[in-house]
Parts: sequence; C-alpha cells; structure tokens
Amino acid sequence: MKSYYKGIILAICGASLWGISDAVVQFVFSHVTINALYLVGLRLLGAGTLMTTFSLIKNRSWLKELFHNKKSIFTFIVFAIFGMGGSQLMCFLAIKASNAPTATVIQSTAPIFIIIYLSLRNWNWPKKFELIAILIAFTGAYILVTGGKFDVLALTPMGLFLGVCAAIGEAIDDISPGDLFEKYGTINIVGLAMLVAGIFFIPCYFIMPVPALKPIDIGAIIYIIIGGTMLGYTIYLASVLYISPSVTGMLEVFEPLVATLIAVVFLHTNFGFMSMLGSALVILATMVQTIASSKDSKDAKELEIVEQ
Repeated sequence: MKSYYKGIILAICGASLWGISDAVVQFVFSHVTINALYLVGLRLLGAGTLMTTFSLIKNRSWLKELFHNKKSIFTFIVFAIFGMGGSQLMCFLAIKASNAPTATVIQSTAPIFIIIYLSLRNWNWPKKFELIAILIAFTGAYILVTGGKFDVLALTPMGLFLGVCAAIGEAIDDISPGDLFEKYGTINIVGLAMLVAGIFFIPCYFIMPVPALKPIDIGAIIYIIIGGTMLGYTIYLASVLYISPSVTGMLEVFEPLVATLIAVVFLHTNFGFMSMLGSALVILATMVQTIASSKDSKDAKELEIVEQ
C-alpha cells in the first residue's frame, strides 16, 4: 500500500511540475519578446541532452538495440518529430495565443481525438462510455471557448485553432511511440526523442534574433527545461512502477489544474466561472474515459485468463 501511495504522489508531482511549467511559459511570453520556436528548441535540447546523457551513463545497450532495428528507428523518428516536437510546439503556440489555463485544458481533450482515431482506424463506432466522454468534453470545450456567451468567442480563433492542434499533437505523442517504451525504456526514448526533436529547431537560432533576457527570464527558462520537463517527465513516468497507467493518466489532470491556479493567482489571468465550468467538464470527460478504459482493459485480461 505504501508503494501505491508513492506512485500517486509521484504522478501528482510530475503533472504539477508540468502545470507550473505551462504557467511559467505564459510568464516568459508576456515578459519577453521571444519566438515560440526559440523557446521550444531550448526546452527540447536542454532537457533531451540531460536525460539522454543520464540514460547513456546508466546503460548504453538500449541505444545499440534501437539503431539495429529499422522498424523501431522509423517509429522513433515519427514519435520524435511529430509526437514530441509537434506536441511541444503546438502547446507553446497555444499558450502564447491564449493563456496557460485555456491551452492546457483544450490540450486535455487529446484522449477524445485518440478515441476518434482508433474508431476510424478500426472501422467501428466508439463505445457508449466513449461517446459520453466525447459529449462531455465537447460541451466543456464549447463553454470554455465561448465563456458561456454562445454568440461570441472568449478567445481568438487562432488561440482556439492552436489549442485544438495542441490536443491533436498530444494525441499523436501518446499513440506514435507504439511499443518503443516497452522495448527500450520510457525515460530512454523520451529523452532521446526530445534531443532529436530539439536538433530540428537549431536552424532557428541562426535566423532569429537573440532575445534580451533578464536574470528572472533566464531562471524561468531553466525551470522550464529542468523542473518542468526533465524532472516533470522523469517523476511522472516513474509513477507507473507503483500504480497502473490508467491511474497515472487520470492524475494527469493536475497539469491543467495547477496551470490554472498559478496563472490566476500569480499572473492575474482572467479565468471566470464559465471558463472554470468548461474546464471541469473537460477534465471530467478525461476521467470518465480513463476509468472506463481501465475497466475494459481489466475485463479483457480476465477474459484472456479464463480462455487459457
């Protein structure tokens, strides 16, 4: 039981570090003239270099195995560029176009896009609980983006578009790794994916002006790299050693919750009752989908045991 609570604490801490990072990203964008590509590249290169270095110091065999498997290499490249790089970039762009609470809540609809994708791929209708989750999520998102005034948008069309792109990017980030995590280790693949994705942002530093950063800005960026990325991912992913992935996924809701709290209290972001109601519905939809998926997975395993 102690291990279970340890896993719960790790998952909450990891997701909370992400939430704080999202709010810090909003602070940097509002405080410094800096391109999102520039900041995303720094985050991926910094955290990717640190995580990959520690992974290789601990064990190098996984890297050799990865590069000796052509199928795994292709899957990894797709994950690194479109999954890790794409989701991070879309998230930062969404935060810049709106704010941390709105962007992270809309991004939390990623499981809904996964349901839609799997239904189209398998040519079947979503299950009842999945339809319920979709309905709740879209209702919440609609309230969030309209602020309860259904004839106007509470955020810019670009902010809404980028938020949806962030959710799709997160969905790709969740789907594209395939069995890479199981084969080569989650932390290993995540760190290397960040590094590879970050390399693609290097050309930006030759064509973009260097932003004028104050000590507080440098400190914020260091937190984004180390606290919000390296430690956030490491702590969050370590939780699956003690609790099931479904429970870990459910606790991911602490990211938008913490991002909202920090942004409202410290950055004085306007986030009224209707926005909170919409956010609550989106988070509820995620929890419904996670709990139901966990039950389906458990039932499937029990059926498999009976058949054997």
